Amino acid sequence: MFSDDTAISLEGISKRYYLRSQRPVDLKTTLLHLPSFLWRDSNRKAFWALDGVSFSVARGESIGIIGPNGSGKSTLLKIVADLARPTQGKIAVNGRISALLELGAGFHPQITGRQNAVLNAVLLGLSRREAEEALPDIIAFSELGDFIDEPMRTYSSGMYIRLGFSVAVHVHADVLLVDEVLAVGDAEFQQKCFDHIEKLRAKGVTIVLVSHDLGSVTRFCERAVLLHHGRVQVEGKSQPVVHEYLSRIAAVLGHAVSS
Repeated sequence: MFSDDTAISLEGISKRYYLRSQRPVDLKTTLLHLPSFLWRDSNRKAFWALDGVSFSVARGESIGIIGPNGSGKSTLLKIVADLARPTQGKIAVNGRISALLELGAGFHPQITGRQNAVLNAVLLGLSRREAEEALPDIIAFSELGDFIDEPMRTYSSGMYIRLGFSVAVHVHADVLLVDEVLAVGDAEFQQKCFDHIEKLRAKGVTIVLVSHDLGSVTRFCERAVLLHHGRVQVEGKSQPVVHEYLSRIAAVLGHAVSS
């Protein structure tokens, strides 16, 4: 049940995608048989990226979402960020969301870092005036120097991360969503980001962290959720959940070696 003390509530969230089971055909064949391609369900195979996921996140809580590749972690974050709609289930989010989900998501390569920073801040909910006021802090945190006025097509992946994170943490959001992208940055900037996350936690910002870096999960998150094949396997305090995940990995590796 959603209350004023709840930041995020997920009830039975499922997400279905369709995969083509038929081999690709040439353009001429596709056009000649377009109606059948549109309506023939036998050509499509349902894939459930999420299957009945339910949990809630309290205001000011930090929670980690862990699990192997393909378990539905990033899909879940996209649904929380309202970048994707669930096929089934209900979701409620209390407050402004800031999301750092994919490297370069929302950035236009042909315009400058400065222009992209303002544009992304507005897309995350700030007014144009608020975005302009936040810009000096965004630029200072990113440490991009003169590159801030260069087109982003000239940026390295690390520079994308610097600007993306800088924007995400300066929009004064109530909920911060962070996907694996921090692993791309250099060690010095990663530490700077982690220090800033600690400050946001102290201010009561709700944080949802998706990461394969289990040390970061136990460091920053009070609770964790283990996903596998789109389903919640374990939920609870971060240390026991991470331990359970590691135990499962060890069991799989041990079975692979013995066989």
